[in-house]
Amino acid sequence: MMSRYGERCERSYTQRIDASPEVVFPLLCPVREAEWLDGWAYEMIHSESGVAEEGCVFRTEWHDFPESVWMISRHDPSEKVVEFVRITPGIVATRLRIDLKPAPDNGTAAHIRYTHTPISEAGAAFVEKNYSQPVFEHSMAWWEKSMNHFLATGEILRETR
Repeated sequence: MMSRYGERCERSYTQRIDASPEVVFPLLCPVREAEWLDGWAYEMIHSESGVAEEGCVFRTEWHDFPESVWMISRHDPSEKVVEFVRITPGIVATRLRIDLKPAPDNGTAAHIRYTHTPISEAGAAFVEKNYSQPVFEHSMAWWEKSMNHFLATGEILRETR
C-alpha cells in the first residue's frame, strides 16, 4: 500500500510467552513495561487509573529514536487485545495491535502487528532503515526473550550493546 510518502510497512510476529494470557496482558502497559524491558522509559501524559487503559496517552524516546506520542486506542482485558497509535511527529504514524491467545503448557501466543505509515520524505527513509524485516524480527525476539526472562526470574534481562 502506498502513502503519499512511499510504501506503508506492515510487520507481524508471533511470540511464545511462558505464562497465561491473564498474566501477560497486564504487562502490555507503559508503566509495567519498565519492569521487564531494559531501557524502556516513558512519560505518562494521561491515565485515569495510572496504568494502561483505553485513552491512555504517554510519550517515549527509545534508544536513538525520536520522541513519540502514544495513545491506547483499544484495551480489552476480556478479549486480551490492546491497540496503540503512535505518532512520531514529522516522521511516521504507527498502529500496533497485540492479540493474546492461549498456547500449550499454559503459555501465550502473542500475535503482534505493526503498521507504519511514513508522513514525510524523512519518514520514508526512517521506516526503510528502522523497520526492515530483519530489524523487526530482532526486536520482537528480544522483547519475547526479555518478557520470558522476567516471568521466570522477576528481573530485567540487560541488553548488551
